[in-house]
Amino acid sequence: MEQVDCVVIGAGVIGLAVARALALAGREVWLLEAAAAIGTGTSSRNSEVIHAGIYYPPGSLKAGLCVPGRALLYDYCAERGIGHRRCGKLIVANTSAQVSQLRQIEQQALHNGINDLRLLDQQAVRRLEPELNCQAALLSPGTGIVDSHALMQSLHGDFVQAGGVLALNTPVALMGYAHHAIELVTSDGTRLRTNGLVNAAGLQALALARQFKGLAARHVPAAFFAKGNYFTLAGRAPFSHLIYPVPEPGGLGVHLTLDLGGQAKFGPDVQWVDSPDDLRVDPARGDAFYAEVRKYWPGLPDGALLPGYAGIRPKISGPQAALADFLIQGPASHGIPGLVNLFGIESPGLTSALAIGQYVAKLM
Repeated sequence: MEQVDCVVIGAGVIGLAVARALALAGREVWLLEAAAAIGTGTSSRNSEVIHAGIYYPPGSLKAGLCVPGRALLYDYCAERGIGHRRCGKLIVANTSAQVSQLRQIEQQALHNGINDLRLLDQQAVRRLEPELNCQAALLSPGTGIVDSHALMQSLHGDFVQAGGVLALNTPVALMGYAHHAIELVTSDGTRLRTNGLVNAAGLQALALARQFKGLAARHVPAAFFAKGNYFTLAGRAPFSHLIYPVPEPGGLGVHLTLDLGGQAKFGPDVQWVDSPDDLRVDPARGDAFYAEVRKYWPGLPDGALLPGYAGIRPKISGPQAALADFLIQGPASHGIPGLVNLFGIESPGLTSALAIGQYVAKLM
């Protein structure tokens, strides 16, 4: 049986950031990934937005990790030459009630330590974005976009340079606590014994935790899968900022984001599904996208939206429940020495990744 100091399961952006932080702290780390490459799950199927930390309840892990995570991410990208842009975001309101929501969002952002938001009237918005239709908008200049694939490659490079070992095509079949250590068996029969295990398996994290012998079922929440569909824009968008409606239940509404080349996409919507493998984009959903987008961009041409891709949010709260916080569960919660489970790491997980890595390294 192979003895390893630390094992991290899952080589998405969160697993990579955690493994990197542990390796840089001098730990011996193996990173196990079930797929044939890093970052093929949720990490490669999102909006690539660097969030400011506006929406999350004060005192939550999402707020507490997104705000410093954003600063760490901007600094890291600048130092490493990773493609990113601080393009800013406009959260738009089209009714008086939504304008009141903008003021509430601004106050919540202040509680989270974000003091650069500006509430703009219709004329000020039109000066920034002539094609945008709204009564008012909240400008977040600290919001941006990032090349998530380049980011993950860089995190992987840091990890390997610090002595870490990545094992691809290595699903974990069995896990449990025995003889004062955590023991794992991979699908090819390899047996590992470790002092520390981080379950950062994203959409599979809950299923893996349920297989962990010795972990009480009450410590593993139910899994919910919220599919987000994206449609791409044929042609160039007339916007330089990201455009978001006020938040809706389960997500942030059908918003417009840009990639580093200026290509626009719309989404994600919220579609509750039974399987994390349900990734087909139904072209018929585009009808609802047109209606939502035209609330803030009436000039969207007919036939301009093309089915793009879909991602699944690894949620731990269902359709009728309040949004759940990140759940980073260590031995103080479940009583198993060396085990850390990361559950419900949805947005703003990408923005928070470096801060989550630091947080888990300290927890370990």
